[in-house]
Parts: sequence; structure tokens; C-alpha cells
Amino acid sequence: MTVLRARDAYPLWAPRYEAETAVSFLEDQLVEVLTPTVAGRRLVDVGCGTGRRLRGADASLAVGVDLTLEMLAGAAGVGTAHFLAGDIAALPLATASFDIVWCRLVIGHLPEASVAYAELARLCSPGGTVIVTDFHPAAVAAGHRRTFRDGAGHLHEIEHHIHPPDRQIALAGAVGLEPLGRCEGRVGPEIQSFYERSGRMEAYAEQEGLRLVLALSFGRQGGP
Repeated sequence: MTVLRARDAYPLWAPRYEAETAVSFLEDQLVEVLTPTVAGRRLVDVGCGTGRRLRGADASLAVGVDLTLEMLAGAAGVGTAHFLAGDIAALPLATASFDIVWCRLVIGHLPEASVAYAELARLCSPGGTVIVTDFHPAAVAAGHRRTFRDGAGHLHEIEHHIHPPDRQIALAGAVGLEPLGRCEGRVGPEIQSFYERSGRMEAYAEQEGLRLVLALSFGRQGGP
């Protein structure tokens, strides 16, 4: 199994990325809990992939940004959302231009998260909300890795960097984001079917209760 940087991995994963995984299923649940009502608000998904998370969003403005052109190619026709290429370290969007900022399962791909948090805070309007999710450090400690299979069936691991929750909260605070909430997605009945379909029920029994996904929410205070 090869270990790839995110910028090298996602072009290979793009054709098969739409398939739901246990991690993406849990992550969707956590974001739904933490995200305020989207209707009539401006929403940006930083690291949007193929844009599937913006399908059906009734935001007044929905924008997806991703570094991988192959992912963005799959975003065509996703409702009324707009998509553009961009790096989380220097997002091509105006300051304070969104009420809700998502950064979902991206932070762990970055060796250093401070610049990313500064950019997420910059995009968020005063009174707005920033949601950041990640592969849980407890899952990494238990030996879980972020993996995928390419179109030829080859298994690849994506390079992952651990950013503990307390460290992320400190980085957020340094750029004017106030912690609002924290949720964790665990191995349990909600994702048992994923283990069943892959014939891994022994692994399910061993891992039940393990934290797989971390989700943090922040509020933007003061001026932009």
C-alpha cells in the first residue's frame, strides 16, 4: 500500500469518491447537529470534493472550493452551487463573505493548521459559524488510516497529520473564533451496515465505541 500526499491522492480517488463510507456517514450526522439553519444564508464548503455535500442546500449562496480539479469536474450539475479551484492557505474569496463556513475532513491533510484557521475565520462574517471536522486522533491511535481504492482496485493511504482538539481550539481562538460545540462520531449501530457489507463484523465487535470522527464548531466574533 502506498502513502500519498492529499494533492496526489484525490485525483486518483475522484472517480470513486461519491461512494458513502462509514466515516463520511458519521461526519454528515455530526455536521447536521452543529450547523445552524442554512436557509437564506451564505454557505461555503472549503475542500468540497465533488460537491455532494452542497446538493439540496437551500442557502442563498452556496460555494464549493477544492484544490483538486478532478474532484471539481464531478461537481458539475450540483444544484445552483458555484465551484472554484483554490488552496485553503489562500482562498480566492472575499473577507467576511459567508455566514456558514464548512471545512470537512480536510485539516488532517495539512502539516500545520494555523494558516487554514486564519483563512476560515477571514471568510466568516461576524456572527457566523465555522464547522471543522477531522479524522479523530483516537482512531489514528487505534491504528486506523485514511485509505481508498483507485479505479484499478489498488489500495492507497492518504498522508494524515494529527491536530488535537485543544490545539485546534487554541488556533481558532487566536484568529477570533469562539468555541461553540464539539461532537464525536463513534463506531456503533449507525454504521454497522458498512462493516456487514464488507464482511468485517469481527472488526466491528472489536471497534465498537471507538471515536472515528471529530467535529468542532466556532462562532465569529467582532469585525472581519
